[in-house]
Amino acid sequence: MGERAGAQGTGTRAQGEAPPARRRRPATVKEVKALSHPLRIRILRLCAVRELTNRELADRLDTTPGTVLYHVRQLVDSGLLVPAPVRTGASGALEKPYRATGESWWLDGPLIGAGDEAADAPVEALRRELEEVGPDSVRDYARFVLHLSDEDRDELGRRILAVLDEYVLTEHERRGRPAYGGAFLLHALADRDPAGGGATAPRDGEAGPGPDGAGR
Repeated sequence: MGERAGAQGTGTRAQGEAPPARRRRPATVKEVKALSHPLRIRILRLCAVRELTNRELADRLDTTPGTVLYHVRQLVDSGLLVPAPVRTGASGALEKPYRATGESWWLDGPLIGAGDEAADAPVEALRRELEEVGPDSVRDYARFVLHLSDEDRDELGRRILAVLDEYVLTEHERRGRPAYGGAFLLHALADRDPAGGGATAPRDGEAGPGPDGAGR
């Protein structure tokens, strides 16, 4: 599973209008390239919450407008970001904001097999977002160890995404509420049981899963 930008309106749907039912699809070459950089993933996340101009994005991301413009153009070219209606800014000048289309949520594992740098992009983006908001922003957290076959792993991913899809498709009903970010990440462990291919059991004194399956 690749980066899921969240549930935001498409470029043509009116705000507050329910989105149509969707199914995941393979990513295009342009979409894979667009999602292969942490800064572009962060731009999508920011523009999923509200429409932002190039200057506003540069201020939020602590970088230059020229750098942001380069990445914005790649996102627009891929269809993951679209220009929003021109507006009048506080100074009276016209501004050109952008908004995320939400299309990245419906891509089926866009960064799988795209190389180490691309695969690390969503992890690096999440790390930087957490650094920005600080540890006090975390509202829920769980770590776990599960022994899974390939079929078990795929089924777990499908079930978790099915729950998230319900929230994505009803996001328009909660627009006035506080916004939260998150990520579902399932990874192999370095310490694996050679016989079974899974993680080895905890040794005496080592922390394992809690009684609810989650190590805290």
